[in-house]
Amino acid sequence: MADKEPVAERPGAAEEEEDASAAAVGEEEDTGAQVAPIVRLEEVAVTTGEEDEDVLLDMKAKLYRFDKDGNQWKERGTGAVKLLKHKETGKVRLVMRQAKTLKICANHLVVSTTKMQEHAGSDKSCVWHAADFADGELKEEMFAIRFGSVENCKKFKDLVEEIAESLAKDECKDNEDGSSTAGLLEKLTVSESKSEQGVKAEPTESGKDAETKSEATPSE
Repeated sequence: MADKEPVAERPGAAEEEEDASAAAVGEEEDTGAQVAPIVRLEEVAVTTGEEDEDVLLDMKAKLYRFDKDGNQWKERGTGAVKLLKHKETGKVRLVMRQAKTLKICANHLVVSTTKMQEHAGSDKSCVWHAADFADGELKEEMFAIRFGSVENCKKFKDLVEEIAESLAKDECKDNEDGSSTAGLLEKLTVSESKSEQGVKAEPTESGKDAETKSEATPSE
């Protein structure tokens, strides 16, 4: 009994079957039917609280906060630090959010007493004190920030110092104007009091007539 000859498969038969199957699946999928989504998501307007402010500076940096209890620096977050100027009040605040979570890690005003100091041992970092509101309550904090380059650190430091100096000049001017106004008011008060005293010292016409009549009438 002769052995059966092996049946040779036609080259490319398996590929042709796969292509046919894929074509059939494609025809089934491309039915033109539209499936409505189970949940419809609507666009929601997200407010950041920065809509009424102009951006003076926006840079990437890493922020640290000094832990007084542990007497050490602790990383606060990495993200974009911004200096924002309010369009109406003109006040400038420093805001920094973490890159991924957008959680606020610094939020305080730049005031006339804000002073930037270079961090010891690093020309890419600087240190300052501030009354910060990032945690929902006003707290005195000491921050350190590190930038990717010396140029960015210098730009940030110089701009903050420029804003602080401008505020200090405005405060001095207001104090001088207030002192001048107070001096004028004091002079006016003194002049008015002197005028009142002069009026009281001069006898009235009716008083003079009375004196004249008393002198002219003989005593009994």
